[in-house]
Amino acid sequence: MTRRDWLLSDQPASRSQARLGQAFRTWLAFRSNWLAMVGLGIVVLLILVALGANLIAPHDPLLGGDLRTERFLPPLTEGHLLGTDDLARDIFSRIVHGSRLTLMVVVLVAVIATPIGLLVGTTAGYFGGWIDTVLMRLTDIFLAFPRLILALAFVAALGPGIENAIIAIAIT
Repeated sequence: MTRRDWLLSDQPASRSQARLGQAFRTWLAFRSNWLAMVGLGIVVLLILVALGANLIAPHDPLLGGDLRTERFLPPLTEGHLLGTDDLARDIFSRIVHGSRLTLMVVVLVAVIATPIGLLVGTTAGYFGGWIDTVLMRLTDIFLAFPRLILALAFVAALGPGIENAIIAIAIT
């Protein structure tokens, strides 16, 4: 019996075999969807770029070059793949190092938003009645507005900063 046959067995011999078989079936279903695989590839690529930012980026993302000679260089200039900005900073290096911040925001938003949604949903489901109605109408209000505009309104109310942006994105 091959490992694949063991995982796909209709009558598993143990709970661990059943769990592994279910995970394997899920992976097979995921793998058969080419859009899901493209998405997985993009996420893996972003993680690899973030982890290897110091190796990939040729310049410091915060320090600029000579403002007289390296300012506003066009893309594909020698030593600057995507050119430079108004402070003579390498745009490619800034994008590569920015992937770290992007991943941090995504993880923190997921960590913050999940308990909030779980708490609201559990409370509405457990108590029911008018509490359920109020919580669902509040949820409908949040869903009625475009998420980005609502997040910008929260950031405007809370003030600038990455922490406030994370909170605003998480609660919208």
